Amino acid sequence: MAGALNLVQIILSIVLILLILLQSKGAGFSGTFSSDSAIFRTRRGLEKTLFQLTILIAAVFLFVAILSALAGQPA
Repeated sequence: MAGALNLVQIILSIVLILLILLQSKGAGFSGTFSSDSAIFRTRRGLEKTLFQLTILIAAVFLFVAILSALAGQPA
């Protein structure tokens, strides 16, 4: 059981990393120091779907991590 949970957790972590990398955000490091906070931008289309999918996969990852920790404890 614990081995299967670990495998699921590894797969979820790879998917989560890919989803985070697919999300584009500004001009990278130079965007850190610029003050573009005055512009309000909403997510639309594929960007919104990627954002929501990232949140869902992160929640599933957290749930599987808790299950994995509980499965590893002796009864």
